[in-house]
Amino acid sequence: MELLNIKNLGLFGKKVFIRCDFNVPMDEFGNISDDRRIRSALATINYCLDQNCAVILASHLGRPDGQVMAKYSLSPVARRLNQLLKKEIILAKDVIGDDAIAKANALKENQVLLLENLRYEAGETKNDKELSEKLASMADFYVNDAFGVSHRAHSSVEGMTHLFDNAHKAAGFLLQKEIQFFGKLIEKPVRPFAAIVGGSKVSGKLEALVNLLPRVDKVLIGGGMAFTFLKQMGYDVGASLVEDDLLEEAQHIMDQAKKLGVKFYLPVDVVAAEKFSEDSVSKLVSAQEIPHGWMGLDIGPATVRLYREVLGDVQTVLWNGPMGVYEMEKFARGSNKIAHFVADSYATTVVGGGDTSDLVQRIGLDEEMTFISTGGGASLELLEGKILPGVLPLIVQEA
Repeated sequence: MELLNIKNLGLFGKKVFIRCDFNVPMDEFGNISDDRRIRSALATINYCLDQNCAVILASHLGRPDGQVMAKYSLSPVARRLNQLLKKEIILAKDVIGDDAIAKANALKENQVLLLENLRYEAGETKNDKELSEKLASMADFYVNDAFGVSHRAHSSVEGMTHLFDNAHKAAGFLLQKEIQFFGKLIEKPVRPFAAIVGGSKVSGKLEALVNLLPRVDKVLIGGGMAFTFLKQMGYDVGASLVEDDLLEEAQHIMDQAKKLGVKFYLPVDVVAAEKFSEDSVSKLVSAQEIPHGWMGLDIGPATVRLYREVLGDVQTVLWNGPMGVYEMEKFARGSNKIAHFVADSYATTVVGGGDTSDLVQRIGLDEEMTFISTGGGASLELLEGKILPGVLPLIVQEA
């Protein structure tokens, strides 16, 4: 799929609205703990500044649900952008209020304006047309560089694209890169191709798994979602997380894998605990022998060895979802060991955003991966074979 390219726009000296994804994690003191999403947008921002553009940046942060809340202000993002761009960042006090409009109107070439949190406006998540129109009125050109929210039909993501013709809108460099990378991964992967799929629930990954099966050679399951499959196989999984309404779907996925000749692996041992907490009593058990009332919270060492063996010959690895409750040190070992093995392999390694990118960043392996996506939900929807709402209006239509 070919997207409208920012390099084909006549941007010189114009006012450009760039939808970014600055939804970054912060610690309890309001400090940014991972600025990858901000750094990922710099190529597009710098390109526009090199074209002498006046640049208007917009993003959401968290879920303030239409309320103005100080903890969701983009002021920490403005400070980080100031450090990275070595340039003054003008921060508007609102999104489409008097302050934002006045600052947008007064913006000169080579200046950067950052609007306040888009989700301070209730209309943003409702794809409100009036909000899209007010945002669009601020600039001559629209650029979407927010892959992480391109699966959302929101005012600044999908709505605005309809207010600019093809000569005045485009995908930014980050969005281009993400779409191209996942496109190649799904259409022409170097084989053998393995997908490591984890996380807490099958429901969030169901369609992605169904869509991946015809494309991969091996699937390795971990995390809480494994117990729905294990229960369907007749194992007693104790109090582990299970989605009982998806047991038949789990069986369908396993049947489909068998039919397609895809090797399907489930944990053979787990670290089980009495309760969901860091200080809980825990022990290593076979996946078939989880004690009554206990819950599996990580894959065990035998599973790690098995998965290492299985991944030994693969040329492409897609990883989406941790192998256990990695936020608790006691149950992070399985995820950490798999991360080290994936990082050390000679395969093309793709980490599908969200918790998995947080995990590899925590243990300092982010630079060792071939590609880390900036969007968890967006990358999953691409793997499901969907065309994202924020991307669809930016696709070049063949004559």
